[in-house]
Amino acid sequence: MNKTLANQFESLEAQRKELLSSLGSLPADKLNNHSEGHWSINQIIAHLIAAEKLSVAYLQKKILAINEVDNTGIYEEIKMIGLIISQRLPLKFRAPRVVVENTNQTTDISQLEKEWAFAREELRQLLEKVADDQIKRRIYKHVRAGKLNILHALIFFREHIIHHQPQIKRLM
Repeated sequence: MNKTLANQFESLEAQRKELLSSLGSLPADKLNNHSEGHWSINQIIAHLIAAEKLSVAYLQKKILAINEVDNTGIYEEIKMIGLIISQRLPLKFRAPRVVVENTNQTTDISQLEKEWAFAREELRQLLEKVADDQIKRRIYKHVRAGKLNILHALIFFREHIIHHQPQIKRLM
């Protein structure tokens, strides 16, 4: 695997494990408690998993024709900066319908942990297929930012978790 992708992936995994570890001592009722119009901790975790799984599925399809797409450039770097800023600000966004429709409704944190570990393993296997000269190819499509590269996808996954961490901390 490319060193940059490997470093980003390892950082993502550490972030995921730290988040799940922080939830380990919480009782099920705390993990599933939510008020009208707000998500529970488990629903937030399920949302993060769904977003990643759908992204990986899209990337798996696009990687088959990776040599037929152009590289990203300065325009995509600017879009990525905007995306990072949007995730760091305390703004609320409506989750894309496709993510909501594919979000697991389980109330069992151990099941969510297994599902996320499986999704991350699929991501790791995908990253191993990306050659050094293919990292900048436009194969990731963010719902709002549009076409980006696979490194941008990993950065978004990190930022997406960061975006939801204050929400999780409030519920803890």
